[in-house]
Amino acid sequence: MSLLTDLINLDLSDSTEKIIAEYIWVGGSGLDMRSKARTLPGPVTDPSNLPRWNYDGSSTGQAPGQDSEVILYPQAIFKDPFRRGNNILVMCDAYTPAGDPIPTNKRHAAAEIFSNPDVVAEVPWYGIEQEYTLLQKDVKWPVGWPIGGFPGPQGPYYCSIGADKSFGRDIVDSHYKACLYAGINISGINGEVMPGQWEFQVGPSVGISAADEIWIARYILERITEIAGVVVSFDPKPIPGDWNGAGAHTNYSTKSMREEGGYEVIKKAIDKLGLRHKEHISAYGEGNERRLTGHHETADINTFLWGVANRGASIRVGRDTEKEGKGYFEDRRPASNMDPYIVTSMIAETTLLWNP
Repeated sequence: MSLLTDLINLDLSDSTEKIIAEYIWVGGSGLDMRSKARTLPGPVTDPSNLPRWNYDGSSTGQAPGQDSEVILYPQAIFKDPFRRGNNILVMCDAYTPAGDPIPTNKRHAAAEIFSNPDVVAEVPWYGIEQEYTLLQKDVKWPVGWPIGGFPGPQGPYYCSIGADKSFGRDIVDSHYKACLYAGINISGINGEVMPGQWEFQVGPSVGISAADEIWIARYILERITEIAGVVVSFDPKPIPGDWNGAGAHTNYSTKSMREEGGYEVIKKAIDKLGLRHKEHISAYGEGNERRLTGHHETADINTFLWGVANRGASIRVGRDTEKEGKGYFEDRRPASNMDPYIVTSMIAETTLLWNP
């Protein structure tokens, strides 16, 4: 095993200028991630200098067998924490050979919204709180839980320490450092209310970069749990009953909201979100109805309400924002398995481009 470890950690820069680029894309379910690697002649820092590539879309549920070629367009580059050196991770989106975005390519439409001059002028910031659950591989039961049984009730686990309360910290810390190495603007981690459940936060990041960073952070997490022999779940309610679900609370502000008088801008934006509540809910993740029940720090899925410091609301405004008269708000409705390209662009579209 030591020889295998040595080879995995081999520093290629000692012997070649060539690098390895791991091309990453969203798979056919819209939730899974796929990747494959290629050799490049030297270091690359601009995605526009990377070659396009192709893959067999019939094997990912993204193309028919008789016309299976799907083209990858490189969009964002991150340092590779697994291979290190000058090697890179490349976030891509997917197109037909004719240049049309395939149905699971949600980045293309998001990029159009974020390139709108009215959106660009407002410099939208996002901070996304990505919750997830670590599961034992063979039984699909949360780590730290007795197989076939349950731990003690919720209460001692949130931000906890100790072998009887905190499960999976080695994975979480590895992920944290790997994201920082990769260049992701990860801003923190914490243990969540349900044992075996954790959260990491990305942001503040501007526009579409927030979604790119969430997808790459998910990819890195999947790779680390693969190494650890643990399964990561983004299911919004992995365990039925009196256990918290998993969300992806999305914090949002615009230039106007961050300036003097911004609180009035925030309230108008929230009013718009309320008018399109059903449209947003339908796009905020699969299985969210199991999570948004009006219990466990959620608002009922059919009800839109907002409040200051209210974790049972659809939209929460912080005390500091109310006090200072400017700042940001938190959309608490997105599920943990949401597509960040959809959620971030939809919030921008509704608050900045849509006229009721």
